[in-house]
Amino acid sequence: MPPLRPSPTVAVVIPAKDEQERIAATVRAVRSLPVVDLVVVVDDGSRDATSKAARDAGALVVAHPRNRGKAAAMTTGARAVAQFEAARPREGLRPRPLLFVDADLGGSAVETAPLTAPVLAGEADMTIAVLPRQATAGGGRGLVVGLARRGTLAAAGWSPQQPLSGMRCLTRAAFEAALPLAPGWGVETALTIDLLRAGLRVREVPCDLHHRVTGTDWRAQLHRAAQYRDVARALGRRRLADAVRRATGG
Repeated sequence: MPPLRPSPTVAVVIPAKDEQERIAATVRAVRSLPVVDLVVVVDDGSRDATSKAARDAGALVVAHPRNRGKAAAMTTGARAVAQFEAARPREGLRPRPLLFVDADLGGSAVETAPLTAPVLAGEADMTIAVLPRQATAGGGRGLVVGLARRGTLAAAGWSPQQPLSGMRCLTRAAFEAALPLAPGWGVETALTIDLLRAGLRVREVPCDLHHRVTGTDWRAQLHRAAQYRDVARALGRRRLADAVRRATGG
């Protein structure tokens, strides 16, 4: 049997929770990219009309009945893409790479295009978006970014500019190599570490993307605390696994 050819297109996966105001614009933006032929939105327990807005904009929608977190939504999205491909096989082609996009990017999501080229060309196994400075109503992410950056350097010998960036394109093989994903908000940091340790090629790519303005109220502070907790857990579990391997000679 001849080897499979690289896929010429990518599938977009958008985890979303309570994003009815922006999800349609995000979906339309990524659908406009010539290399995108499938968009999957994973509605992670939304209490608003996120699913309807995404479906009306042309996305395939998969819904969690309750909120399960970003890592679970990413895994569900990848599974939905695999099921789509199994039902509509493309002879001689590898599975589509996965382009993960945050739901709140709106029209700026079209700027994820530069992430796809190195992966489709076989020059990188995963690309990570580096965003310009974002409009913000307050700080707070510096502690989490610093923790993730130092942890990635210590664990894998690389210091990413934006270790928490959720916009990533990766081959299906790379995604599967990272399973199971680290839970919660530790998923991006762990994904980078695990792929680098597996000897895969990871590249950061500048993208002119813009998130919703970050708040400073108690909800925003709780969100940052949860991010810090989940990143710390992901790093701690990998340090513990390393210690166990050293102790057992594995």
